[in-house]
Amino acid sequence: MKSIFLCNNPDAVKKVFSSETVNILKEKAGLSSDCFTENDLRVSPDKFKDTRYIFSTWGMPELTKEQIEKYFPSLECIFYGAGSVQSFARPFLNCSIKVFSSWAANAIPVAEYTSAQIILANKGFYRLSRELKEKDYNDVKVSAKDFPGNYESALGIIGAGMIGKKVIKMLKNVNIRIYVFDPFLPDDKVKELNVTKTTLEEIFSRCDVISNHLADNSDTKEMLNYNLFSKMKPNSTFINTGRGVQVAEKDLIRVLTERPDITAILDVTKPEPPEKTSPLYTLDNCILTPHIAGSSSNELRRMGDYMKDEFLLYTENKPTHYEVTLKMLETMA
Repeated sequence: MKSIFLCNNPDAVKKVFSSETVNILKEKAGLSSDCFTENDLRVSPDKFKDTRYIFSTWGMPELTKEQIEKYFPSLECIFYGAGSVQSFARPFLNCSIKVFSSWAANAIPVAEYTSAQIILANKGFYRLSRELKEKDYNDVKVSAKDFPGNYESALGIIGAGMIGKKVIKMLKNVNIRIYVFDPFLPDDKVKELNVTKTTLEEIFSRCDVISNHLADNSDTKEMLNYNLFSKMKPNSTFINTGRGVQVAEKDLIRVLTERPDITAILDVTKPEPPEKTSPLYTLDNCILTPHIAGSSSNELRRMGDYMKDEFLLYTENKPTHYEVTLKMLETMA
């Protein structure tokens, strides 16, 4: 088989790769209609010796270098119709197999979600709508002055990767002053984005809204802690659509308890979902959403389309857009 679907979650494959995309890949890539799992590799290890291209999404098996060499001696590329490839990519890359990812497609809805939350947070939407259930309308309306609105407010972006950059660009016409923490962001890109590069401490102490988009690696684990959260401005908001592991959850809960004026909007947590006894469910100033910022429903098909397009570019010897390298994994989410 020249091309296969390899995924431990066949239902995800059906959602990401539309029938139209599958038909094109059948014609152009010799794609098999079946979706194979890691168990299929073990049962029939010789079945895939001629496979050159793998298409996958959430549920891609994590294989060792030895397994890859055993099952896929002819493999050239993986086209991954989802975002982060951190869990499986390294052994394939170490076997000189190219990995392409729809991280850019998945970044679009995350950036849309984040931008919408930022605009609402600057208007005091979360606290004011909550207070209207308990307080006099006119008193709550007076409280709106506690929030800056969007014009010339201060936004902190933690991590200016694909998603962080998209948020910045989406808000370019909103006249928000944007501060960025990202040690890997070069000065020419800082100028191009028209942002101010600064420290984490300054972002937490001066920004009205802070949005996390840190890369997911060992250096960023629980990087956002009490020392930073305790510096947040009055009535400010913290948004996390990055990774839950980057937040010291007990520290955030402590600050949210001490500071009812601030708000946390958490689309990701660690663990996910939070433990049933977690105060995150009951704190009035914590807004939880069930990891909905990324691609869902119709948006999933965008990721399959990106990988279909990458495959066509690759096989036509044209420049591709979304290849992942070992170097990129050092800073990618």
